[in-house]
Amino acid sequence: MSERAKASRTAQRKSATPGVRVIRKYRNRRLYDSETSSYVTLAAVRALVMGGEPFVVRDAVSDEDVTRSVLLQILLEEETGGVPLFSDRALAELIRFYGHASQWFVRPYFEKNIQALVEIQAMLTERSSRSNPDLWRQFMQLQPPVIQTMVNSYIEQSQATLLDLQEQVNEGARQMWDALRARG
Repeated sequence: MSERAKASRTAQRKSATPGVRVIRKYRNRRLYDSETSSYVTLAAVRALVMGGEPFVVRDAVSDEDVTRSVLLQILLEEETGGVPLFSDRALAELIRFYGHASQWFVRPYFEKNIQALVEIQAMLTERSSRSNPDLWRQFMQLQPPVIQTMVNSYIEQSQATLLDLQEQVNEGARQMWDALRARG
């Protein structure tokens, strides 16, 4: 066995976390699932995401964690392949957050909002599973205004939370600035 192959196997053993599936990304952009010992597509990785299975994608040579870049590839395919989740305006606004002073609190804000949406979706799914699927489908088709009202209410609450957070940050900055001026 060559030295390079030995180093690769050692890196695979070191980076394997129990219960977390390891996928290797090769320079030719191919993905190798170490659990199934086979090459997989982005669609297969998407299926892991959809199934909630924990995984990590590692560069086959450097062992660097490249999970984010693969997830972004999947997101790009989803955005270009059907009904996009983000509008052009929303994407532009997301880009504007990078490098902005408020970038540090945007991530937890998004994560909390995404988690809230996941919980709403789970609640709706659970309710639909307890009822007749045909009746639930008919109800959902007849209720867009109700659902839209619920989503709008959530958005307004989310905006209020963000504005409160911004005000707290501004107040903290003012207090810190005043304290520094008082010392100097």
